[in-house]
Amino acid sequence: MNIKNLFTDDDAVSPVIGAILMVAITVILAAVIGAFVLDLGGSQEKTPQTSFDADWNQSSTGNNVTITQESGDSIEVNRINFVGNKSNQGTGWNQISDGQTQAGSYVGTAVESGGTVRVVWESESGETSSTIAEFENPN
Repeated sequence: MNIKNLFTDDDAVSPVIGAILMVAITVILAAVIGAFVLDLGGSQEKTPQTSFDADWNQSSTGNNVTITQESGDSIEVNRINFVGNKSNQGTGWNQISDGQTQAGSYVGTAVESGGTVRVVWESESGETSSTIAEFENPN
């Protein structure tokens, strides 16, 4: 056994480590690409991009607000809630088509005096919700 050759001969170490690193990088790259292609991360429903306007009315029966969709994405009316009013629902949407709001659609609801009304959208699965508009009662 030649001691000098033992210290200078490292051919077996470098190719093995290089091969292991190449295989590891290939496997990781394949997993990342596969996750994107197969959409394994799952996708969440996006919050609709829309704008609303509020018209406040004070009457003998109490405070009422008419909320009108000014522009933006159509939204299924059963996925919109009004938080801060008396019933959390509107009294009936007007000017809707196929159960979806559109620009010009409006709904009326009764509110507490001096309260705030938030228009809250809820995802189809019910797992997520988002406030898409908020209005302060000026009375």
